[in-house]
Amino acid sequence: MIFQSGVLARIRTSVGAKPGEGAVLLWATAYYFLVLCAYYVIRPIRDDMGAASGAENLAWLFSGTMVGMLLVHPLYTSLVSKLRRRAFIAWTYRFFIVNLIAFYLVFRSVNAEQAIWVGRVFFIWTSIFNLFVVSVFWSLLTDVFHPSQGKRLFGVVAVGGTIGAMLGASITTGLVGVLGPLNLMLVSAVILELAVRASHVLDRAESGMRSVEAETEAAVSPTTMNVTAADSSQDVIGGGMFDGIKHIMSSPYLMGIASLILFYTISSTFLYFQQVDVVARVFGDDRAARTRVFGAMDIAVNALTLLAQLFLTGRFIKWLGIGAALAFLPLITMIGFGVMGFVPALAVLIGFQTIRRAGNFAIQRPAREALFTVLGRSDKYKAKNFSDTFVYRLGDQVGAWSYTWMGMLGLSLSGLALSMVPLSIAWLALTIWLGRTYKAREQSPR
Repeated sequence: MIFQSGVLARIRTSVGAKPGEGAVLLWATAYYFLVLCAYYVIRPIRDDMGAASGAENLAWLFSGTMVGMLLVHPLYTSLVSKLRRRAFIAWTYRFFIVNLIAFYLVFRSVNAEQAIWVGRVFFIWTSIFNLFVVSVFWSLLTDVFHPSQGKRLFGVVAVGGTIGAMLGASITTGLVGVLGPLNLMLVSAVILELAVRASHVLDRAESGMRSVEAETEAAVSPTTMNVTAADSSQDVIGGGMFDGIKHIMSSPYLMGIASLILFYTISSTFLYFQQVDVVARVFGDDRAARTRVFGAMDIAVNALTLLAQLFLTGRFIKWLGIGAALAFLPLITMIGFGVMGFVPALAVLIGFQTIRRAGNFAIQRPAREALFTVLGRSDKYKAKNFSDTFVYRLGDQVGAWSYTWMGMLGLSLSGLALSMVPLSIAWLALTIWLGRTYKAREQSPR
């Protein structure tokens, strides 16, 4: 038993957790693991239905997703305003569970022609589901974890998501031939219910995490007043369903976070379209070669992400700060698009895309989520959800249509790449301002 406790203590220390934080960190990691595992089980099904709908309809499906986000957000925030945290989180996840069961039943009852239309609805629904369940997860985490805990531990929590995504995709790949795609919807529903149970455990952990941080700060500075052991899990947030939108429009800090997401999604969509162009030029109609390249990229991204999350993220954010962590991705984006502007080659694209995706999962995402830890509870659930869902999909739309229109105007592959350099510079400047503003908010008494 002494050996076991010693091993656990060494593991806790190696990931940057303090005594009293280990169990909560484990449950948070498991919760994220389950959320992304549930999504990645049905993601290949969504992509197949999108392909069956026709490539010419994909832009409209993305537009439908953005409209869906705008319609669902007020329904979610009305739950946040009326119910305790544990209740509205459970209601949100179980709403999606019921939807999955409904899709399963509908698909079993329609003919092939009708299934195409139901598949389009499922594509839009899954794209909404993905962002909502992840946004709710991070909202709870920013509520339970103190800002200093978030900086230390969010990178470790992200490991659970990476492994969950890998396992979810593996479940579908390995079992689709045995169970069929429809039964995998039920598998996803079961995993999502397990995520609800994990969220209940995390919901009860807030006062304990506050106490750990209060004891630490009291030991360092007995006069500090920045941390309290208050537990807000039983409080109803209240307010109106449009508070998130209103607060974003009135707060420079929240508007900055929304702009951060917008810059990321616009540049990501541009890079995705460039990837399609470059790969098509190199491999033409050789689907096997294209698949091998994409598979190799995914393996490289997952490997880099796991290594960074385990050994780099927490230390990077702790030593250099949130601002530097946020600045990493726009800096990589600026350099990558600049090189692509002069050398639009496949090798450059693969290197750029791999480093950028791994950097987002391992560094940018945990740092971005830490920005919300210094906000009030309403903004953590309402403003954050609007930014994570509608603003995210809005960036997709802006990026997709901008790339299309610029191409129609005659811009070459190099010109399209270089057009992202000024955006990356503006994005970089924004991260510096957000890092300073976050630091000022973290240090101010609350």
